[in-house]
Amino acid sequence: MRLLLGLAKAIDALSEGVGRLIAWLTLLVALLSAGNALMRYGLSYSSNAYLEAQWYMFSLIFLLGGAYALKKNAHVRIDLIYGRLSQRAQAWIDLLGTLLFLIPMALGVLYLAWPWAMNSLAARELSPDAGGLPRWPIKLALPLGFALLALQGLSELIKRIAFLAGVYTLEKEEKEVVE
Repeated sequence: MRLLLGLAKAIDALSEGVGRLIAWLTLLVALLSAGNALMRYGLSYSSNAYLEAQWYMFSLIFLLGGAYALKKNAHVRIDLIYGRLSQRAQAWIDLLGTLLFLIPMALGVLYLAWPWAMNSLAARELSPDAGGLPRWPIKLALPLGFALLALQGLSELIKRIAFLAGVYTLEKEEKEVVE
């Protein structure tokens, strides 16, 4: 179990690192959005590349931030019962949900997105819009994001099993429920 918890800790560190990058990317996309608006309305200048860069960054925030949100238990959760259950019951629900839904879904999307992204890379796909950006880098973000999500799901699975076995204490952010 110690080896598995070490793996979970490494995955958590990866998710934390990606989360820090996403935080900076969020600031950058806000600045780019403001700059785009100022240039478009103040200087009557617009560029497809700037607009595409803006939605590429937003996509990266969403796709790559999923694993970090899962680690911090900041994902959307609609529940009427979960928050009232014991920590042990919550751990069982998390374990089963991760094992039966999260990991299979993430691996399924990864399986389906990989050929799509690789075809885009092989073709060096470009935006159809004049002055647009290459499309293949953002298409690679889809399998990358779901791979990170699957890894973080594995980490959460390991931690819940260790908790249920009595060899691990869940951290505060893992117990919090965002309401």
